[in-house]
Amino acid sequence: MTAATDVLFRPFNLKGLHLKNRIVMAPMTRAMAEGGLPGAKQAEYYRRRAAGGVGLILSEGTVIDRPVSRNLPGIPFFHGAALDGWKQVIDAVHGAGGKMGPQIWHTGSTRAGWEPELPVESPSGLVGPGDARGRAMSEEDIADAIAGYASAAADAKRLGFDVAELHGAHGYLIDQFFWDGTNVRGDRWGGPTIKDRSRFAVEVVKATRAAIGPDFPLILRLSQWKQQDYSVKLAKTPAEMEDWLGPLSDAGVDIFHASQRRFWEAEYPELDGEDGLNFAGWAKKVTGKPTISVGSVGLNGEFFNAFRGEGSTASPLDKLVARMERDEFDLIAVGRALISDPSWVNHVRQGAALKGFAAEDLKELA
Repeated sequence: MTAATDVLFRPFNLKGLHLKNRIVMAPMTRAMAEGGLPGAKQAEYYRRRAAGGVGLILSEGTVIDRPVSRNLPGIPFFHGAALDGWKQVIDAVHGAGGKMGPQIWHTGSTRAGWEPELPVESPSGLVGPGDARGRAMSEEDIADAIAGYASAAADAKRLGFDVAELHGAHGYLIDQFFWDGTNVRGDRWGGPTIKDRSRFAVEVVKATRAAIGPDFPLILRLSQWKQQDYSVKLAKTPAEMEDWLGPLSDAGVDIFHASQRRFWEAEYPELDGEDGLNFAGWAKKVTGKPTISVGSVGLNGEFFNAFRGEGSTASPLDKLVARMERDEFDLIAVGRALISDPSWVNHVRQGAALKGFAAEDLKELA
């Protein structure tokens, strides 16, 4: 370990979660689970990253027990027969000395080039402002979805996972309740403010906390931006962020996973300058809870370039180290760099030359 990066290798402890370093493998959709069932290739994929030094692995998004809860056919389930495969995964990760949690999601009414047989569901039957897709959820649908999140997290605990993460970001179901562009409901699940529209997420967190008990760590991933509109900002001021995150913290979130496209950008530069707190920094400031930052770590461009088939050379980690040294956030999630180099964390620790990201590596699970 070099002095320049030793801050990344401090242990982190929360409840029963004991991590050897501050580096998290970010959830990345791979959509290679045949029939929605993970198996040996997923177990080996995650095992290699555990062996490569990652402190905490978060799986790709895994869907709850709801019809049409995924937007690609190869996305894995986290219910039913799929749980046998996830038991194989967590045992492999633990065997390599790693820690892991599933990311639990429902993709709502988002599009991904795949049309399911049944209509998709969302708060108001919208995928974006004025853009109709699927159907609006009934009270029964909402109750069943809340129960689905809680059940999946309880199964994660039962299988031996170390944490669970709820996905509330990027324009998927929970986020579609947050966003006034997709939540125009006139009942208790909607409303004019971000605090009003957070009711669904709060109830998901409460139900999940009741299902997993007080001592199992629960992470919630959030974003300001949406895949439908990168410029959206749910909380335009720190006060609005407090209104948004405070009830979620009170409901039982232990760690906020604050997703940005570029982690080094200030969330409110008009308040504290271009080098001011990023999203994770503000989330930590307004809630007092630990946070994970994420967004193009180790890349010379942003991770979205991968969706255009572009690779990236390795980028220096000085901006990351500087923010970690001032305790702006507690953990950092790394994505594409770990696709191309499963041992990226060990190479950082050793001070070795780092690989960039090659887009062709997305074509297989290796």
